[in-house]
Amino acid sequence: MRNAAARAMLRCNQTGFRLSLDINTLVEFYDSPLGGVVRRVLGAKLAAAWGRCDGLALASLGHGAPLLERHRPGAARALCFMPAEQGVAPWPSDGRNNAALADLAMVPLPDGCIDRLLLIHSLETNEEPGALLDEAARVLAPSGRGVIVAPSRRGLWARGDGTPFGYGQPFSRAQLRELVGAASLTPIAWSEALYAPPLVTRLFLNAAPALETIGEFVGWPFAGVHFVSVTKQVTRLVPVRRVDRRKAILLRPRLVVGA
Repeated sequence: MRNAAARAMLRCNQTGFRLSLDINTLVEFYDSPLGGVVRRVLGAKLAAAWGRCDGLALASLGHGAPLLERHRPGAARALCFMPAEQGVAPWPSDGRNNAALADLAMVPLPDGCIDRLLLIHSLETNEEPGALLDEAARVLAPSGRGVIVAPSRRGLWARGDGTPFGYGQPFSRAQLRELVGAASLTPIAWSEALYAPPLVTRLFLNAAPALETIGEFVGWPFAGVHFVSVTKQVTRLVPVRRVDRRKAILLRPRLVVGA
């Protein structure tokens, strides 16, 4: 993974955070033993959040292919949109390609067409995260559900460049809540994941599932990523009630003389 990280294409914003990395780095990471742990941990949380996706339209913004793969067979469609600065890898490995490069602030999809939307390896590397979340809200169906996976600024995974979560701008919960709320998205569940440190030793790889269970139960404060389930805010239009003035009772003053 060190060689892959060295080959990463890096950009810097005014805060000095390294913003993006190459698609080959992402693919190589998820093919590695540590990436396999991440795929299983986040995949299990995604399955719990979404349930069955049979007949639904799925999409990811960023690099969500490793997590969408398990939901693809029963879905009506599954699409992966990846930013141009990152690059794109064909997905799935069998059948017609469903992955494409896109400007994540202008995703080529009609309004409200996606039932389940995943944002991963996208928010933290985007120079305009608010615009990205606005676009996520636009394409999400009124009854749809989204999941945002973003690095936690308190976690160990954001403090090194040995994994994809070490690139870009990590977030605190307060920062993420403000961004989500400004994009007309409503958080329905907050949790964290990747409590095990990002080490590639056999001991930590074998202990990672147990550490994940314990960390989530105890609420350890140094998880690697935020895992936020969101839904779309939909404003209900209330029709104005018309009053039929012809049937209104006309009240006239009347003098009443007391006895």
